[in-house]
Amino acid sequence: MTEEKLSFQAEVSRLLDIVAHSLYSEKEVFLRELVSNASDACDKLRYAAQTDGSLTAEDPEFRIALTADKDARILTVADNGIGMNRDELVENLGTIARSGTGAFVANLTGDAKKDLSLIGQFGVGFYSAFMVADKVTVVSRRAGEAQAWRWESDGRGSFTIAEADEANAPKRGTRITLHLKEDAAEFTDEYRLREVVKRYSDHIAVPIVLLGKNEDGKEEKETLNSASALWTRPRASITEEQYKEFYHHVGHAFDDPFLTIHWRAEGVIEYTGLLFVPSQRPFDLFDPGRKHRVKLYVRRVFITDEAEELLPSWMRFLRGVVDSEDLPLNVSREMLQNNPMLSKIRQGLVKRVLGELQKKAGDAEAKDAYAKFWDAFGPVLKEGLYEDFTHRDELLKLARFRTTASNGELVSLEEYVARMKEGQDAIYYISGEDRAALEKSPQLEGFRAKGVEVLLLTDGIDEFWVPQVREANGKPFKSVTRGGADLSRIKGEEKDEAKPEEKTESGEVGSLVALLKTTLGDQVKDVRTTERLTDSAVCLVADEGDMDIHLERLLKQHRQLEQTSKRILEINPKHPMVTALAARVSAQGAGSELEDAAWLLLDQARILEGEPLPDPVAFARRLSQLVQKGLGSAAA
Repeated sequence: MTEEKLSFQAEVSRLLDIVAHSLYSEKEVFLRELVSNASDACDKLRYAAQTDGSLTAEDPEFRIALTADKDARILTVADNGIGMNRDELVENLGTIARSGTGAFVANLTGDAKKDLSLIGQFGVGFYSAFMVADKVTVVSRRAGEAQAWRWESDGRGSFTIAEADEANAPKRGTRITLHLKEDAAEFTDEYRLREVVKRYSDHIAVPIVLLGKNEDGKEEKETLNSASALWTRPRASITEEQYKEFYHHVGHAFDDPFLTIHWRAEGVIEYTGLLFVPSQRPFDLFDPGRKHRVKLYVRRVFITDEAEELLPSWMRFLRGVVDSEDLPLNVSREMLQNNPMLSKIRQGLVKRVLGELQKKAGDAEAKDAYAKFWDAFGPVLKEGLYEDFTHRDELLKLARFRTTASNGELVSLEEYVARMKEGQDAIYYISGEDRAALEKSPQLEGFRAKGVEVLLLTDGIDEFWVPQVREANGKPFKSVTRGGADLSRIKGEEKDEAKPEEKTESGEVGSLVALLKTTLGDQVKDVRTTERLTDSAVCLVADEGDMDIHLERLLKQHRQLEQTSKRILEINPKHPMVTALAARVSAQGAGSELEDAAWLLLDQARILEGEPLPDPVAFARRLSQLVQKGLGSAAA
């Protein structure tokens, strides 16, 4: 029998180090995680047996068995589920296969106490065994296969794998043997095991059996859990604690649910739904696969957790189960695609969840909790605004935004429209990657002076759903970084706005505009004066029909756009620097100094917009010359 020694994936090694050496106060959760995995293994075999009855013919009753040896300080957790072969042991226990791991590990700080909250979001699963054990041995045989395999590790960077001794291997399923640390000896105590199982795993639908011996040395079996599917029980008989522990089990999560939704749909199609909205964002929420984690059952038999038609991808944050009474028990994953019955269940699920979220959004007492929910999952629900026309109105009511007038608080579109200024006919927004940077944007100056509220959009999806939706509450969305924003019609809060200055491009400012157009040429689409600036001298805006500046930048970063559109350079005719330049042009006409000033104005606008300068050397030269002349004049 050849034994191989393999190294853990780097991410696993780091995770194990934190888990094994953390000061985690509730070490008993390792048992919850191992029992949950065993339950999943039984569910998977129950499904596979629908098409191949031979897999369970010799042992049709599923169970999870606990065996404790106090003297040897050993705890064994065994199941007769699907089991694993060699490759699956390496893949499941040696690496973290779920994508998003890299981003998760990148956020680990090395501070055990701080990292535990991140580990909680991740779900430590099998690796939690190393919180209590200094050696873990796994012997497993996949159902239907002849060879069993043994996996062993001390959690210190490597593991061994070899063919298992036939006499010491289960007929099918997995047996995990934990060699407990001295400070974890309590988990060989039968009373302690009963307590932990009752607390965390009473809802598991597979019997959890404690094996032991009585005073006469005869074997005893004691079932520790109620072994009935929680979602089949009446809501009135289920405690909040039981719901919470079921969420931990089905979601492999450590946080508490923000919202629990449990109902039974009756009528043409009957099904039961027990769904949870997490309170913390799962680490793989933005995995490109966008898969949901809700499990589909048919009459209490697990079918799949990958039924793409069960829920839209923009509800992938949900955890829980859906149990249908009407789908055929032997339904295949392929048959689920485009299944009209599943489509109707999906409609019911979406309607129910959106309705419950609407109640939360409208509850004044839940305002802070809803704000945390939106911060975590708002970007995903916004995907629904882009993709799902059917539920767009409901999602718009759920949507919340930070604005230039909200002091960091979240605002609904209904609230925004209710406090629009007289003469304001649009919902104004500005998009970018950082809220603090957006609030300093020169494009906001005129809006702020008028007291006009502007939405601050910082999620990548914002660039896509806004043009798709176009309007809300009867008002169109308008970007403040586009031309065409006419602030003169809006009656704002300015004390002296009765007589706006005449807009003219004749005389001094008109001459400056003409010089800028001539000097800058095709580097800009146009040059014009603007009302949107009050403090800054210049800014760049997109033409009314062109792509928004931030969207264009995003597409270029992802190499989906080769050439950007030319921008309009807007100048503030009231700014001291602009009026001084205008006077110089009027008095002296064009010249090299004024041409350099024209380029400096354009580069200044680019810097304010966060765009790279096409010629930093030329910018530095012009700026240096300008400073030298200024210093020379001062010295004179």
